[in-house]
Amino acid sequence: MGALVPGGVLAFDAGNSKTDVALVAADGTVLGTARGGGFEPQKIGPAAAVDGLEPLVRTAAAAAGLHVGDVPVVQQLSACLANADLPIEVEQLTAVLEQRGWAESVYVANDTFALLRSGVDEPRGVAVVCGAGINCSGMLPDGRTARFPALGKLTGDWGGGAQLAEEAFWSASRAADGRGPATALVTALSLHFGKPSLNAVIEAFHFGELPSDRQLEAVPVLFQVATAGDIVALGIVQQQAAEIVAMASSALRRLDLLAEPVTVVLGGGVLTARHPVLLDRVTRLLADVAPKAVPRVVDVPPVVGAALLGLDHTAAGAAAQERLRAGFAPSPAA
Repeated sequence: MGALVPGGVLAFDAGNSKTDVALVAADGTVLGTARGGGFEPQKIGPAAAVDGLEPLVRTAAAAAGLHVGDVPVVQQLSACLANADLPIEVEQLTAVLEQRGWAESVYVANDTFALLRSGVDEPRGVAVVCGAGINCSGMLPDGRTARFPALGKLTGDWGGGAQLAEEAFWSASRAADGRGPATALVTALSLHFGKPSLNAVIEAFHFGELPSDRQLEAVPVLFQVATAGDIVALGIVQQQAAEIVAMASSALRRLDLLAEPVTVVLGGGVLTARHPVLLDRVTRLLADVAPKAVPRVVDVPPVVGAALLGLDHTAAGAAAQERLRAGFAPSPAA
């Protein structure tokens, strides 16, 4: 079966909450895109999760003007997938994607590699994503990588929005009943959720009056209080900064990059919010362990990185990479 897009790339950036797909020509031209829901093979299995990608592939093909009765075939499929955390998970997902026949060659990696590649001009560097959770990856042009299992506390992780929210409530609760030091988080959380006291906020979550997903709203409150100088809130933010740098420095060390000029890409909602109280601390701590490393916050769509990894595999060249990036550049303000 011949390729419908000769030398092209089918790229996936599939996260827990959303999935982006891009169909890219050999010269980097973006032919079609699509967006769908989250990718959770750990819950429904690899085959069912990949089944959920097929409508997005068809949508991207249609956007490219490919009115065909079958799925498009390209030279390279580049899939950066959430929950591809362990080698066995990468192997399983690779096998399922190969069976679909969407591409002549299939490359699968964790979605942190999409963030990394989106922020560098060559496949060299380290990325830390701090969003709902936290993860890190690193890569070199020779194919060597550094990564983490990223399975939460079970694998030594600390931080991300979910845990920061928990820490904010934990510290506020202990301050409210006298077990811990005083903190402005008590009043700030009560005001944010429109309740007369912190206990009233907690009861509202406990009884379902407030949906549990709203607990993440405690994160921007935490940063506001920390920025105002609250010692307790500031301590939580500083611990998050230390964990971000711990992951980055570990990956840099494993790739022999600690003493080299290198980009450390920072992404995920906690980092792309660009809170100075966090980013300034990250910058200082990183300079202590890797003086030549340059932190860079990236908020371009990570599917750009997934597509760039695909173009790396096709040896497309710098012009194609520039054209791809331009295809995702935001429109200038009117």
